[in-house]
Amino acid sequence: MGGVGFSSGGLEVRKTLTFLQSGREIPPEAVCRDRRIDFTRPRVMGIINATPDSFSDGGRFADPFAALDMIARMTEEGADIIDIGGESTRPGSGEVDEAEELRRVMPILERLDMTAGPLISIDTRKPAVARASLEAGVHIVNDIGAFADPGMRAAVAEAGAAAVLMHMKGEPGTMQEAPVYSDVVREVAGFLEERAGAAEQAGIGSVWVDPGIGFGKSWDHNLEILRALSCFTKLGRPLVVGVSKKTFIGKATGVERAADRLIGTKVAEAFAVMGGADVIRTHDVGEAIEGIKMAKALVRGTVAPENFREVR
Repeated sequence: MGGVGFSSGGLEVRKTLTFLQSGREIPPEAVCRDRRIDFTRPRVMGIINATPDSFSDGGRFADPFAALDMIARMTEEGADIIDIGGESTRPGSGEVDEAEELRRVMPILERLDMTAGPLISIDTRKPAVARASLEAGVHIVNDIGAFADPGMRAAVAEAGAAAVLMHMKGEPGTMQEAPVYSDVVREVAGFLEERAGAAEQAGIGSVWVDPGIGFGKSWDHNLEILRALSCFTKLGRPLVVGVSKKTFIGKATGVERAADRLIGTKVAEAFAVMGGADVIRTHDVGEAIEGIKMAKALVRGTVAPENFREVR
């Protein structure tokens, strides 16, 4: 596997990426500490932003009890994973120090039962936050920086947790300032293969990949990636896709306010599932499950209502 090289200009993806041509099978299940999750069906990851300034729901869950109420609702609706973050990474956002990030997320994590219900993921790029969250029992660490900091790899490997590695070009504050790629699919896939390999070499047993829709990508880049998800499934690792209420959906639909982009989001999520996504990261769990059910019915045939639990 591989097909990635480095040059003085940064990551350079070779013209022929062997893994995109041959591919490898995604493991049937992922070990997430003392819990397991299989990918025989698409999974839904509910988003909880414990921040005052996230682009869609900033401020709604700054109160830990409001966050816990939403987690209970998402659990009832069928979420497989809950992803909790204490730092906004919307375009143009600034970095939050680790003490503030911990202040936002720990009151939520400390009140959750990690032994039952959805798996719990922490959305962070800071090793100190990852370690504290792992000590609280989280099962997955989701890093928009794709574990650029070796401390992230060490923390997750020691805990036996799963890792989600996302591609981002640049930093949140500047990532949308005219991003340029020669071949966005090949470059993003090559980056993810290299980072996933490094994580696995560090001892992480379950590595998932996320192409980072909306993170250092133009309108055209986002659409190109979504149309080419089959290339990312050939990386042989669970594929996470997050499109929920993002700017490119507003551009396509003409819906300016992020909170109002529900319909466009559900269409894009269903399209991602049809393209091979294993995990859909979303703000609206119940609606995402309906969209996944419809997508599966279109691809694989009618699904009877009594089998709803099976397909969600």
